[in-house]
Amino acid sequence: MAAYYNEFDPFAAAWLRELIKDGLIADGVVDERSITEVEPNDIKEFTQCHFFAGIGGWSLAARLAGWPDDRPMWTGSPPCQPFSVAGSKKGKDDSRHLWPEFFRLIGESKPKVVFGEQVVTAINHGWLDEVHNDFERANYSFAEVCIEATVYGAHHKRERLFFVGHSNSDRCEKGSETSKAAGQGHPINTANWYDVKSAEFSDGKRRVIPNEPSLFPLANGLPNRVGLLRGAGNAIVPQVAAEVIKAYIAY
Repeated sequence: MAAYYNEFDPFAAAWLRELIKDGLIADGVVDERSITEVEPNDIKEFTQCHFFAGIGGWSLAARLAGWPDDRPMWTGSPPCQPFSVAGSKKGKDDSRHLWPEFFRLIGESKPKVVFGEQVVTAINHGWLDEVHNDFERANYSFAEVCIEATVYGAHHKRERLFFVGHSNSDRCEKGSETSKAAGQGHPINTANWYDVKSAEFSDGKRRVIPNEPSLFPLANGLPNRVGLLRGAGNAIVPQVAAEVIKAYIAY
């Protein structure tokens, strides 16, 4: 079946539909409901499910990593506002802390693999502990890594926490190609993830790359300027996410 994109923001949802129409991301349908309204039966026939889809960054990342559109995967980048320095910093008390809703669907649907992303500051609020514990209780192997976009040539730091959960359940694609990507009943080896991050700095030294805005100049009145910033502001960097997916495939 086609891919499923869940995106609450009408502007981003419209952008997703255009990207699908142009063939730039996996063919699929866009659901503008809140994730709180989505039930497992609504998505059971879809091969790929992208929650908090934004402008389709995870679908593009999958293609960049060589992951076919018809190979099952779930992705999600839950809202960062509860944890971001630029947000409310209410943490789990913020109504936009939607990891529990995302995991509700994961726990009931048991996808074979789930990729995700969050701001690094969420770690200070116990977000990563919650995610890790939820996956572990549901019999998933779990791994995480923090990566800066500068490692892949971007002129902005944009450090993000990436994670993957791999189901060890016999219910999920037993014997499939995806099953070979992580050992049954064993934690995912994250060593190669950190090698990915440090590949540009083989001498062990940290390089400081000057930050340069890629959407410069910022000025009112430019056509589609606000829309472009709105879409890009919350988007993942697909090239970075692609490296995480490649590391999973290689393992």
